[in-house]
Amino acid sequence: MLLGKDATGNPVISVNSGETIGKVQGLFLDVDTRRVTGIYLGTEGLFSRTRHFIYDEDVVVIGPDAILVKNADVIHETSETDEDDTWLRRDELQGRPVDTPGGTKVGRVGDIIINSSGEIVGFSLDRVYVAGPIAENGAVAIHTVQDTGQEDGIMTINLQEAEQQSLSVGSNGTMASA
Repeated sequence: MLLGKDATGNPVISVNSGETIGKVQGLFLDVDTRRVTGIYLGTEGLFSRTRHFIYDEDVVVIGPDAILVKNADVIHETSETDEDDTWLRRDELQGRPVDTPGGTKVGRVGDIIINSSGEIVGFSLDRVYVAGPIAENGAVAIHTVQDTGQEDGIMTINLQEAEQQSLSVGSNGTMASA
């Protein structure tokens, strides 16, 4: 498992040719924040901006040092407005408040935690307002999330479940799961 920020800047490598076809500039998520749906490689063009993406079905594995893709022909071009309604940029999620259904402030989203298949397994917290297991873990598992905050901008979690989960982020940013 790794944090989304750890994938940024990594090379994207074709498994059939071994060539580097780009560098990760960002990650796009599905609006339900369940998985990485696109690897953003950047834009080109001065007036007509074209974005370069690799869709999740073309990704073989997301590793800590590189992202491996099926072949060198997986880069797609989209306009700035394509996919904006169905995708969420990782950095749009960062800083989102996290609370309970009763309104208790728990913290703020620091980053996504993803596995090698691109599934989001949880969220690191960059600020925690409660004491106890959540403060010690510095993360909440995806199964504890009741509402990702797409409507009101506030992620809601089940506090009792979050305090019992084993997903954690160390003080040095390393991932752990018991």
